[in-house]
Amino acid sequence: MTGSFDQRSTTTSRPADELQRRAGRVMPGGVASVNRLVSEPLYIVGAHGAEIEDASGRVFVDYNCAFGATILGHADPLVAERVARESRRVGLVGLGGTDVEVELAERLVGLIPCAEQVAFVNSGSEATFHALRLARAVTGREKIVKFQGAYHGWHDAVALNVASDRAALGRRDPLGAGMLASTLDATLVARFNDLEGLRDLFDRRGAEIAAVIVEPILHNVGCVAGTESFLRGARELCDRHGAVLVFDEVITGFRHGLGGYQEIVGVTPHLGAFGKALANGFPIAALVGEASLLEHFSPRPTGDVYLAGTYNGHPVMVAAALATLDRLEEPGTYERLYALGARYRHGLDELVARHGLPARASGFGSVWLLEFLTGTPSCYEDLLANDSRTDAAFRHAMLERGHITSTTPLKRWNVTLAHTDDHRTRTLEAADAVLAELARA
Repeated sequence: MTGSFDQRSTTTSRPADELQRRAGRVMPGGVASVNRLVSEPLYIVGAHGAEIEDASGRVFVDYNCAFGATILGHADPLVAERVARESRRVGLVGLGGTDVEVELAERLVGLIPCAEQVAFVNSGSEATFHALRLARAVTGREKIVKFQGAYHGWHDAVALNVASDRAALGRRDPLGAGMLASTLDATLVARFNDLEGLRDLFDRRGAEIAAVIVEPILHNVGCVAGTESFLRGARELCDRHGAVLVFDEVITGFRHGLGGYQEIVGVTPHLGAFGKALANGFPIAALVGEASLLEHFSPRPTGDVYLAGTYNGHPVMVAAALATLDRLEEPGTYERLYALGARYRHGLDELVARHGLPARASGFGSVWLLEFLTGTPSCYEDLLANDSRTDAAFRHAMLERGHITSTTPLKRWNVTLAHTDDHRTRTLEAADAVLAELARA
């Protein structure tokens, strides 16, 4: 990995299969998150730039990038230096605040269109959880609207109807067991990019709806962008019926622009949830929005919505975010990311055309993927045409050749500032060979 692991531990790495056996005894499934499991043992011992190395000594070009969080690349030196400095200056105190969290909040307010105030938490799931609790409090209502195919985290109100199969469309489809039926019943599932359907839902049940939560781009099932008319119409419907519009920008925020996708599309929500690329993978997230809403989080007696967390606004994580923003604000940063992502997509379109495969490159900015379907999807239901078997085969074969992202169909591939045209060339050469095999099969 071209001198990338000079600073890693000198402890001898154990083979991945042995680590898997050990992990399986002490961790459920051998992983800390269900989304991390791949088809073979994978335990990482080092990561630098655009590459990762596993315990068996294999080196991969990483396109998972912590599900899009590491926008600068792994072990960015500016972030690492700022984190080390802050950890020596002040650790977790627990009372009052810190100068750096004030600085970060001020910067977010200056960057994000909907941000008048900021509440720091530790993950995107926490940010969306608090957004919905806040919306229920200020409206006095209970119903939440989410969209089929969208993922907003692990909590009961939103952990349903994500990657549903065709038979589950139109009915409740939770991600797992143990979820409160009453909470699931309070969530209404609508069709993405269907403004007429959303309008009809509000006509029937608007007096019950506290919030509409939406990924402005459906990125957990690839890349289906919300149209400007759909997102603007959702804002108008929420205003008309007294509901709160929440943009879940945990993925889109800072990956696609400093102001989030809301700045790109020109639609401002009432609240926005940000995370992932905010701190290049360090665990910090933010719920931002109108001061009249966020002020409900104030300590009593003025505030009435409870928000607390020992690690909220942790100065070391805040330092990582500040350093990440410094890098992202450098001139030409997003132009470079967008241009590289476009070159990947263009190369993939040439390859599928050459091999005569019914597939298309999709993506936005620094995100790319192959959809094994024809036509341009506008909602999750359109994605059911994706040939998931071929999609999975492509991903597994790319992993075997040293180019890695999630092996689950329709999951996105990401590029970072650490990826280069050399990485792109090598990856497209591997894709050429894999697609040729798939075409023959």
